[in-house]
Amino acid sequence: MRFLVFQHVAIEHPGIFREFWREAGIEWDAVELDEGEPIPELSNYQALVVMGGPMDVWQEAEYPWLVPEKAAIRRFVAELQRPYLGICLGHQLLAAALGGTVGLGRTPEVGLGTVTLSADGLADPLFAGFANPVETFQWHSCEVQHLPPDTVVLAGNEACAVQAMRVGHHAYGVQYHVEITAETVPQWRELPAYAASLDAALGPQRAAQLADDTAARLPAFAQAARRLNDNFLKLVAAAKTLA
Repeated sequence: MRFLVFQHVAIEHPGIFREFWREAGIEWDAVELDEGEPIPELSNYQALVVMGGPMDVWQEAEYPWLVPEKAAIRRFVAELQRPYLGICLGHQLLAAALGGTVGLGRTPEVGLGTVTLSADGLADPLFAGFANPVETFQWHSCEVQHLPPDTVVLAGNEACAVQAMRVGHHAYGVQYHVEITAETVPQWRELPAYAASLDAALGPQRAAQLADDTAARLPAFAQAARRLNDNFLKLVAAAKTLA
């Protein structure tokens, strides 16, 4: 298998998934869109994974590469009908590219939290083996507000109704960060936009404590990430067989 990864800032990469993909022998190519790297031929890849970033889906004037990115997502999911996994901004881009809408949420979510799987989520193969509710790490201020056609909500919470969704048969978005590692919080705090959102959401004292609070939960997050990755790889293998 070969995966294509869209990145929007260098510090938001596939994180712990890199370890899992290496173990599984999966090759992957990262395109750093914010640095002007071109999007390759999509048909060469069995899955598209789209990461987070500090920009918003509607900021096409400031980030013109969002236009071809959305077109590529639309082609990969709607035309090629191949598996997709979007995380945070990648989740929102899936909605925007396929006809949904994204806007500012009522309350920014930063730090530890939980989401509740819906009946559809409990039955979905991506969440096979998950306990309910699901413990998560969040860092977002926007949310999917209107779903694209042929979409089911797989998880939500009081702050954000669409924490996970499936579009069609095997295009998935999760609003929270499954990929985190021990380096995630310290590295993201170095980005001014993220540092500001962290302090605004939690206050300076709780913000300073976030890295330690998250470190204590990393073994559980790693276990959940492995389970979700294993489930996604099964979906990719099944889709490849049907192609």
